[in-house]
Amino acid sequence: MVKHVILWTLKDELSAEEKEQVKKGIKEGLEGLAGKIPGMIEIKVNINGLESSNADLMLDSTFESVEALKAYAVHPEHVAVADNNVRPYTKIRSCLDFEV
Repeated sequence: MVKHVILWTLKDELSAEEKEQVKKGIKEGLEGLAGKIPGMIEIKVNINGLESSNADLMLDSTFESVEALKAYAVHPEHVAVADNNVRPYTKIRSCLDFEV
């Protein structure tokens, strides 16, 4: 199995209210991919970080294999969520992929 973990920081120009709406949209969009991506075992988005956090939200996903993760990266439904819900609003993306 492969874990795919991403931390995002939202753009500074977003108001606190906009950030909350964006985080909800990212969570709904990505978690809505469950059951639609071959080889995806689990996908969760945490939008309720503690005040001590230096990122705004986290994706925690699990795939059957490295090949499944690669297929997810280019899957049209994932690309649509990334292009519409994530990329326009984020300034920093940190990713860690690892085998479990």
